[in-house]
Amino acid sequence: MANAILVGAGEYTTGFVHGAASASDKKIGVVGLVMFDLRRRGLVKRIAIVDVDGTRFPGVREHFAKNIAARYREMDTSFESFPDDSVQHDAAAYLRAFQQFPAGAVVTIFVPDIFHFEIAKAAIIAGHHVLIAKPAVQHLRDHMELTQLAEQTKVLAAVEFHKRWDPCYADAIGRMRDLGSFSYFSAYMSQPKLQLHTFKAWAGRHSDISFYLNSHHIDVHCCGVRHTMRPVGVHAAASVGIANEVLGVSDVTIEDTITLLTTWEERQPAEGSACKLQAHAVYTASWTTPKTDVHSQQQFHYLASKGEIRIDQAHRGYVCASDSDGYASINPLYMCYTPDRAGYFAGQNGYGYKSIEAFVDAAMRVNAGKATPEECCDSLATLATTAEVTAILEAGRMSLDVRRPVRIVHAEDG
Repeated sequence: MANAILVGAGEYTTGFVHGAASASDKKIGVVGLVMFDLRRRGLVKRIAIVDVDGTRFPGVREHFAKNIAARYREMDTSFESFPDDSVQHDAAAYLRAFQQFPAGAVVTIFVPDIFHFEIAKAAIIAGHHVLIAKPAVQHLRDHMELTQLAEQTKVLAAVEFHKRWDPCYADAIGRMRDLGSFSYFSAYMSQPKLQLHTFKAWAGRHSDISFYLNSHHIDVHCCGVRHTMRPVGVHAAASVGIANEVLGVSDVTIEDTITLLTTWEERQPAEGSACKLQAHAVYTASWTTPKTDVHSQQQFHYLASKGEIRIDQAHRGYVCASDSDGYASINPLYMCYTPDRAGYFAGQNGYGYKSIEAFVDAAMRVNAGKATPEECCDSLATLATTAEVTAILEAGRMSLDVRRPVRIVHAEDG
């Protein structure tokens, strides 16, 4: 069994935001629920949740008891907490949690991007495996440092890119490799304006919508073509004004929608080829859309020399209308919150669940000496295999700041 330390008690871990259940599609969270169910299945033992504000924990426990323990049969939602419930602020609580758990624990990090590096570094130094929310970090230098540190410490370090476990996206990634030379990729992902209030503390100040949402489709794309193609430049553009108005913020500019026009080139031209292949991709993300039938629009188009792929992940041909939620296109392939007929949680096949379970399983195999972290690179989004995702995201941010294209230089170019 594995021990688990969940850093961050926000929406994705607990579903508890601003003193109540989230208004999004993750009303009871993802990470905490998955860990509780893995414990019920005998795969996880100790569970701790870490936050900077211990006074939030009584509310989190009540939220879990009401919305998880009371809903699902035999679901124990107890957890150790750092800091104590009476502590209003302790930014270093995660350090004590890392020290109080034996090496080899699974550490999930779901906090604002700017804290990912320091927390992940401390976890790796303590000998724990780390699963980091996307984006892993905002700077390529930090990504490379964590990668090297994980290699030296022989622990797993990966990014929680759960779209890799979506059956359609997983199939598409495989098909990309069989459709000939990559030519064009276009992706769009969005969230409604109401979600901005969840991210008000950091939106535009410490991160942006490209880091938050474009990261998903950039990873899917990189995963499909990285063996033959590489990104070499990014030119970013943004729309502004709506998010600032929604949040009533005037001291910082919050981009509403960000597009990254990314240039790609062939890593090694085929023998006898007349020229090195070039291609381009357009990644767009927005968090100023209206409320629609889905919480998040998400789709992509991939064009290659021998075929093309189109996916609309938001619409699975499954709609539901109710007095409480209105008309909605629902996606239980991500997280299925509906109990089975016996009253048990039944979401083990969701790709939001599988992403976490796969990491826990890999960590247990590494702890048992049955696998090495390097052997997990084909099955997980390890830091060692996702550096180009961070490079594109950082180049996009730099392009917005300097208002010109930014080149991506590769080590093999000298």
